[in-house]
Amino acid sequence: MNLREASFTKTTIAAADSPRHLLKKILDTTRECMLVIDADMRIAASNAAARDAFGRGLDLEGRRLSEIVRDLDLHEAFRRAVFSQTQSEVRLELNTADRRRFDVHVAPLDLDGNAHAIGFFYETTKIERLESIRQEFLSNISHELRTPLTSILAFVETLEDGAIDDDENNRRFLGVIRRNAERMHSLIADILELSMIESGKVSVEPRRIALTELVDEIFASLGSKAETREVELFNDIGRSVTVLADRVRLEQMLVNLVDNAIKFNRVGGSVTVTHERLSSLDLISVADAGEGIMPEQQTRIFERFYRADRARSREMGGTGLGLAIVKHLAKLHGGEVTVKSILTEGSTFQIQLPRKD
Repeated sequence: MNLREASFTKTTIAAADSPRHLLKKILDTTRECMLVIDADMRIAASNAAARDAFGRGLDLEGRRLSEIVRDLDLHEAFRRAVFSQTQSEVRLELNTADRRRFDVHVAPLDLDGNAHAIGFFYETTKIERLESIRQEFLSNISHELRTPLTSILAFVETLEDGAIDDDENNRRFLGVIRRNAERMHSLIADILELSMIESGKVSVEPRRIALTELVDEIFASLGSKAETREVELFNDIGRSVTVLADRVRLEQMLVNLVDNAIKFNRVGGSVTVTHERLSSLDLISVADAGEGIMPEQQTRIFERFYRADRARSREMGGTGLGLAIVKHLAKLHGGEVTVKSILTEGSTFQIQLPRKD
């Protein structure tokens, strides 16, 4: 090795061991977004995660911090780190469609003898969304349980205060207690069922099913409820029609849909179940003649605890989980459930099952 080669090798090793080179290695192996800012508030270094979050994959080096993130608290945190050598914690929410959120730790950094600041962006978007869902779920559960519990306690106190000896009303009071207890039981059963489905603990075993016979059985079990509301039930499915599905789970889906169609129908209305076969799908439709669902509500109707008509749903004894269960069971079959509705004319819920002839 001659002197020039030795000098070149030494320079290369020194460059490889330089603070900037080491910093680049650290940045490239870090999953969290990281930015290094110089005294001019320009980006001196960044990693791939930061480029994806703030620059849509484009290079950020040399650009002003204000060009990619418009947040006064964040800018001040970097300024304090550079000029006052002070660490800071900042909450950041990007003004974008997905509203990404970050906990940001900003600290001073000496780089080649020059004052810089480094920011570590820990994304909390998913955690906060999950926490929001958890809080909403607990709030809904509390509300749904409080209503029947309040009714049960009120009637129990009435009975304890002497109504137990009131032959005209004690049976009625006990009936109210039973109905509310059954409502709580149904709610808890639906919560457990939905939890098992969402956690992947429920599987389906598709078999060939005679669809019209299944619908007849469902009509028979819900017939008295339909008679009470003077709702007619029509099974317009051909006797030879079969579909590939898990019988228990398909029955569960159809019971939920037919039961809802009866509950939210108009007095003297009708519920009609039909079947249509496409090249790759079996379509099972449940149509009612109710008041219909507002367009803005149709996009949320399959959410847990969402009700288009809360007062009527509680009056009819719904838990607000039935359609969410139907949606998940349809997906377990590799299918989907949809709704079409026209105000004052009625709604049609459709289960789409893949065909495998």
